[in-house]
Amino acid sequence: MGRLTTHVLDTAAGKPAAGVRIELFRGTARLAEAVTNADGRTDAPMAAPLEAGNYELRFHAGDYLRASGQDDAFLDIVPIRFRVADADAHYHVPLLISPFAYSTYRGS
Repeated sequence: MGRLTTHVLDTAAGKPAAGVRIELFRGTARLAEAVTNADGRTDAPMAAPLEAGNYELRFHAGDYLRASGQDDAFLDIVPIRFRVADADAHYHVPLLISPFAYSTYRGS
């Protein structure tokens, strides 16, 4: 059974990003919402089981950055769109943020 997990790291502060709200969409349907814990992770997978298809994670990075005192942050909502080809696989989609940039990758 496949699953989707994520975590958020604040690369400017050098620590996990706690309190980031994340939404998961498939098409226009919102499937899940979670908030990162003290380790920057969600307490449960964002989706399990998975279905093949296109998904979008929306990270509310701006709210986190402003709440952590980074008032001059450029980022707001960071959308990451990706495709699940193998519904039995584990997809891990982390977000690395700073006030002015972000990156992602398919993790393990």
